[in-house]
Amino acid sequence: MTDDLFAQFRAIQRRASEMWAALQNGLQPLIYLGTASCGCAAGALDTLCAIQETLQELSRPAHILQVGCIGPCYLEPLMDVQLPGLPRISYPKVNPEKAKRILRAALMEGDLSPKLAVGHFGDENFTRQSGIPRFFDLPMLKPQVRVILRNCGLIDPREIDHYLAHEGYVGFIRALQKGPLGVIEEVKRSGLRGRGGAGFPTYKKWEICRAASGDRKYVICNADEGDPGAFMNRSLLEGDPHAVLEGMLIAGFAVGAQQGFVYVRAEYPLAVARLRHAIQQMRQYGFLGENIFGTGFRFDIEVKEGAGAFVCGEETALIASLEGERGMPRPRPPYPAERGYCGQPTLINNTETFGILPNILRKGGEWFSQLGSPGNTGTKTFSLVGKARYTGLIEVPLGMTLRQIVFDIGGGTVRPFKAVQTGGPLGGCLSAAHLDTPVDYENMRASGSIMGSGGLIVLDESTCIVDLARYFLTFSREESCGKCTPCRIGTRILVETLEKIARGEGEREDLDVLYKVADTMQRTALCGGGQTAPNPVLSTLKYFMNEYLTHIQGRYCPASVCTALFEYRILAEKCTGCGRCIRVCPNGAVRGEKKEPHSLNVELCVKCRACVEACKFDAIVGVPTGSRQPQEVTL
Repeated sequence: MTDDLFAQFRAIQRRASEMWAALQNGLQPLIYLGTASCGCAAGALDTLCAIQETLQELSRPAHILQVGCIGPCYLEPLMDVQLPGLPRISYPKVNPEKAKRILRAALMEGDLSPKLAVGHFGDENFTRQSGIPRFFDLPMLKPQVRVILRNCGLIDPREIDHYLAHEGYVGFIRALQKGPLGVIEEVKRSGLRGRGGAGFPTYKKWEICRAASGDRKYVICNADEGDPGAFMNRSLLEGDPHAVLEGMLIAGFAVGAQQGFVYVRAEYPLAVARLRHAIQQMRQYGFLGENIFGTGFRFDIEVKEGAGAFVCGEETALIASLEGERGMPRPRPPYPAERGYCGQPTLINNTETFGILPNILRKGGEWFSQLGSPGNTGTKTFSLVGKARYTGLIEVPLGMTLRQIVFDIGGGTVRPFKAVQTGGPLGGCLSAAHLDTPVDYENMRASGSIMGSGGLIVLDESTCIVDLARYFLTFSREESCGKCTPCRIGTRILVETLEKIARGEGEREDLDVLYKVADTMQRTALCGGGQTAPNPVLSTLKYFMNEYLTHIQGRYCPASVCTALFEYRILAEKCTGCGRCIRVCPNGAVRGEKKEPHSLNVELCVKCRACVEACKFDAIVGVPTGSRQPQEVTL
């Protein structure tokens, strides 16, 4: 293809770059506010109102950019201020009053409020002058490598010009220049594997779909992110929707598709809204429609909202839902790449897989293959949640160890570390002995877990392993489509057995039941959901058997979670009589005089943990039911 065919694109990109430069170098201050779901949940919309009120009150014009999640959700709401000629300064946990104080100081006095700042986006010279560290040098951010998240939190996702000014759609244009086979070869050279959890080589699926015969071909973005605690896909769609849509364009061109669908759960209203807005912009700029940029390539994208069924994350169930049927898995083969949506060849990839593609086409497969580790190239996003000090959205090279993620990036835990759950409800729970395990497809699987789509839940000693397994199995039971007996009945038996153990009615034979049912499900369930649903049980039995035995033989829950197996006591030698526990107790179970050891009436105690959380001296502990003194259960 000749360069003349892309004159329109070059003009669009040049105009966008000039606009961005004028915005960054203009005379008006820039105010960035994180208004992704995490920011909104922390109160960012109230902060936005305060920003607008303050600007009106001061009669000072400024540009407000609503950006996506930049990563450290524990700092939300994050507000950044960029005065003309100065770097962008970031401020954490900005409520309305704090926003007004920062803006008045900055806009009226030029005072950057360095004591309130968490970081800046300038160079080391500014760090020395201001005493404010660089934002990306923060402990949570410094070890990361941002490829997929390169724009998240830095541009307004509602503005296609912002995306274009940061080399947006350059990957698509290079795909057009390379041709379909050249694109597939570039993806092969990159070593990219599907980021949905299975880790299947992306180029192979593309080759199968391109070679399949059909009247029409489809591309589907699987954005049905249903794992508890997972928000990687949602954050990407909210913070950089054009990256995912550009990836779909590239894939559609490579496999010869004409229509694309983004299947996204309806519980993501902000992601849905930003996707639809971005698609409308693409049509206006000529990236969708008939004969795109005069190349003869025809492609369009439509958003389809899912009803929130976890099983629809499985590709054949997703297709059934998309066709208007009940979302239930179908036997394979044939695979969707050969016969999928409406019986036609269909390429399905995860949201993150599509988000990576523009970078691969823009910078080359060889560049991407240098990231990560052999056989597990590139980077992966994770939602780091649970008991870690620093929680949020992260992106790291594949092959980084769990220890590096949990302790270097997550800051470790306040209470002693206990375990990390990887791969969501279908993954496994790994103990401290596995902290040096590289996070990649093979090593996670060998450890008895999976990497999955990217959920990482950090657990400390306050977590009961039996309760954790029960929670995830309850989720799998409720989300089972019920089509196959092993999953429908197996999840019910597992949950009932775990509940029996948590009630203090467990017997050694119950462990045999857990093993046998889990083995049957793994070997006979219809889809990957049913086959991997027992993982939380099997991995916890393997690495935390002592805790199961303590529940069964000792009739005690060491984490003080299973309420039938413990009661709270106050240690007189540790209690200072501060009264915090009295103030938070909802049932009046705690009594005592100020500066005197308190007492706890176990008959009134509802075991809500409020007193435990309030106590600063670890004076309130759980003991076996009926025990007068805390004791260690020896089996």
